[in-house]
Amino acid sequence: MISKNINCTELKDYKIIIEALKSEDVYTKNHSKRVSKYSFLIGKKLGLSNSDLETLKLGGIFHDIGKVEIPDSILLKNGKLTDEEYSEMKKHPTIGKDILSNSELFEDILPIVMYHHERFDGTGYPYGLSNNDIPFLAKIVTVADAFDAMTSKRSYRDELNLSYVKNELQSNSGTQFDPIVIKTLLDILENDYIEIQKIKMENSAF
Repeated sequence: MISKNINCTELKDYKIIIEALKSEDVYTKNHSKRVSKYSFLIGKKLGLSNSDLETLKLGGIFHDIGKVEIPDSILLKNGKLTDEEYSEMKKHPTIGKDILSNSELFEDILPIVMYHHERFDGTGYPYGLSNNDIPFLAKIVTVADAFDAMTSKRSYRDELNLSYVKNELQSNSGTQFDPIVIKTLLDILENDYIEIQKIKMENSAF
């Protein structure tokens, strides 16, 4: 959570990072907003503390900050990435960590930025962490990130059918995703879907 006591150096760092966020393309910017709000929604359903909820909100906004140094030719490619391009894309969590670690303002969200592409079964990146080695807040953002990617319109496809998305989430519970987080999101989709719709409408990328 960002401290209210921000010194001049930290304020300068913060402004630089905000400018970096402004340079993101429309899809990435709105994607980060939605991931932030989905993460908050999941965390609230799980009964997390206000401090953790604030960390989730900020972590969701900045989880992809490392992509500002990934070439647009990769980020905006209209099709499948090559192995070389995918290797470059996989660098964005560590790039994000390097950007944000220059300021104590972002200390609490570094685990989210660093580990949101780790997988529950240990086959993720960049460190191959698994299960309890992955911070729980990062696991939440991982699920929110994947959910938004599947339910958003991309340049190369429309958003995926909700029934298909639910099945994908359930099928990858315990492998890609933490089962507790998946169960919570599925509960939201079943009983509070109007909250998801509000977030999508308020933060549409197109």
